[in-house]
Amino acid sequence: MVCDDQGHVWFRNEVAQAFAGARHGEALAEVAITELLDAALRGGPAEQYLELYGPPRRTLLIRAVPLDDGEAVAGAVAVVEDVSERRRLEAVRRDFVTNVSHELKSPVGALGILAEAMQLEDEPAVSRRLAERMQAEAFRVARIIDDLLDLSRIESEEAPLREPLPIHTVVAQAVERMRPVAELRGITIEVSEGPRRLGVIGDRRQLVSAVHNLLDNAVKYSDDDSVVDVVIRSVAESPDATWVDISVEDHGIGIPTRDLERIFERFYRVDRARARDTGGTGLGLAIVRHVATNHRGDVRVVSQEGQGSVFTLRLPAGPGPVILTEPAAEAG
Repeated sequence: MVCDDQGHVWFRNEVAQAFAGARHGEALAEVAITELLDAALRGGPAEQYLELYGPPRRTLLIRAVPLDDGEAVAGAVAVVEDVSERRRLEAVRRDFVTNVSHELKSPVGALGILAEAMQLEDEPAVSRRLAERMQAEAFRVARIIDDLLDLSRIESEEAPLREPLPIHTVVAQAVERMRPVAELRGITIEVSEGPRRLGVIGDRRQLVSAVHNLLDNAVKYSDDDSVVDVVIRSVAESPDATWVDISVEDHGIGIPTRDLERIFERFYRVDRARARDTGGTGLGLAIVRHVATNHRGDVRVVSQEGQGSVFTLRLPAGPGPVILTEPAAEAG
């Protein structure tokens, strides 16, 4: 917006027209613009951040500077910039650094204490137990770093390398990676593969990582000697839209309703105390969500506290023949 030396606005671009004669939040913006233009006419630049609570919530940065013809102030110009996304990303970065620092502080601190105790210990049996604890804490640090690197790599690959993939081979590879951990607790992973012609177009490494993280989450929060079920099926929403669903069901502790909207956030945990016992990093479900987004799919969860959860990774079906195993109304 540009005004003359009397403060009369004589030009607004198309976007700025929305503030003229507006109501609610935009009216506050118009007042702020007028005040900053007046301040600029008095000889100095001015700026202000303005929070509009919406909906939707927005943050505007308003700047005004005088227009000087060399002899006197001839007018002023105001620029309004919507910095909502920038503010959101800054908040995400701050939270991310805080969370990473918190997650690493505990095991790193434990390593220091254990090492100090080990230096002062002469009993071989005690030293061996301390060494085992140090190894466990070191593994925890390594896993956090591995998950961070994996998430960073997946986020940067908005267009991953895509190839036709039989979905049962993706699931089989993820199950084999997870099976040794499950067997240590007597947990059986049962797979219902469905038609072997089901396929998707995608990045094998990313998809295996996503399914592995769903299995890891299911095993982690299941009781010992229980069963985790994996079901592969195709779903037709319309003649032109066919999906492949990979559902992972556990019969563990379940998820409270209040937490369902947040479980795909980085580092968010429903039960932090149990997560420490199981060695969780709080990044697995965030990785699954990014893989789903990268493949134009999604991930959803149905859970009942105390009875278990079903996570479903839905991906667009690949070209070629697909045998439908369940109608959309029942699968959705």
